[in-house]
Amino acid sequence: MIDVFEKLVKDGGPLGQHVERAHGYFAFPKLEGELGGRMYFRGKEKIVWSLNNYLGLANHPETRKVDIEAAKKWGIGYPMGARMMSGNSNLHEELEKVIADFVGREDAMLLNFGYQGIMSCIDALVNRRDVIVYDKESHACIVDGVRLHVGYSYAYKHNNIEDCDKQLERAAKIAEKNGGGILVITEGVFGMSGNQGKLKELVELKKKYNFRLLIDDAHGFGSMGPTGAGADEGQGCQVGVDLYFSTFVKSMGSIGAFISGPKKVMTYLRYNVRSQIFAKSLPMLVVEGMIKRMEMLKTMPELREKLWHNVNRLQSGLREKGFDIGTTNSPVTPVYMKGDLPEATGMVMDIRENYNIFCSVVVFPVIPKGQIIFRLIPTAAHTDEDTDITLKAFEETKKKLDAGAYHAEEIPDMADSGKGMKGEM
Repeated sequence: MIDVFEKLVKDGGPLGQHVERAHGYFAFPKLEGELGGRMYFRGKEKIVWSLNNYLGLANHPETRKVDIEAAKKWGIGYPMGARMMSGNSNLHEELEKVIADFVGREDAMLLNFGYQGIMSCIDALVNRRDVIVYDKESHACIVDGVRLHVGYSYAYKHNNIEDCDKQLERAAKIAEKNGGGILVITEGVFGMSGNQGKLKELVELKKKYNFRLLIDDAHGFGSMGPTGAGADEGQGCQVGVDLYFSTFVKSMGSIGAFISGPKKVMTYLRYNVRSQIFAKSLPMLVVEGMIKRMEMLKTMPELREKLWHNVNRLQSGLREKGFDIGTTNSPVTPVYMKGDLPEATGMVMDIRENYNIFCSVVVFPVIPKGQIIFRLIPTAAHTDEDTDITLKAFEETKKKLDAGAYHAEEIPDMADSGKGMKGEM
């Protein structure tokens, strides 16, 4: 028999195995300074494309003022206790009403965290008789929520409506046999590829099958649709989306989340979502700050217009220079390249140290071997200069990548050493 701790420490896991070389640079880096399009990394200013701060609200002067005043008024602890017991307030209920009205639903329920929130909602919505059908490329929080389900679940190929139809046919037989129902789950915007979920087409399948549709629109809320109400608003199918979930982290520059839908269902969830029943209420300073952010979302369309100006400038610039950014139709901007871990680390170091650009990179085991994805997140806080500098940097480093300049036998040791790469590669 092996000791549990010994087993964990032995190889560190698929990502943790690189901790000695990666920590503090490639993993768990520390960005410092004022939140925005430019921040500091290891003492040097960088153009940052790794913050989910779509509308620039995280550090907007108006939100900062309200956040500070709310902190002075309430502190971080108020209210103490779970909402069901002692942590409810008029402001919590006001924010829920504001959100529900904005996304066109009868009611909304606040959640402390996005990841934990949707996992717990999935758990509360289905029982062992029910069947879940979900997009294969759904975010980890959805996958983990499905894992909690003790009944049947079927994944359909990403955005493949024909395959979803097949899985629904299987699900319908099981649900009929068990006396259960079907819950379909997808995303409004997929955070890795930037593709929108095919919400309209899924809604159309309701004519053929009896199911309820839940979407996680973390990247769509605030950024997609004519008013920013989400991907379903943009696709004109809000009525067919039964449950709409999003986090406050992406566009709102805050923390927390919500789920919205029919009033009776929201009432049920308030009394059955275990992670909320047995957890402290969302702090008042967050709630008051979110009320201000919702006001700005509704009354300041220029924030969303600036976001999309930057999105279109960056994405069109990348395409014009011959980069593969897939079929993204959202602010999420993936840049697909060929290579493995040594090439990815070499290119990241060059971009950070010599071009002063900080962006996220994704490699195996998150994606297949031989692929590199640089993931850029444009925000309203970026400038045209930021975009132009970045486009030039990617053009130059891509030539080096293609020429084999980043190939190395070993991954450089950058962990917490303060070392940086000097000079051109």
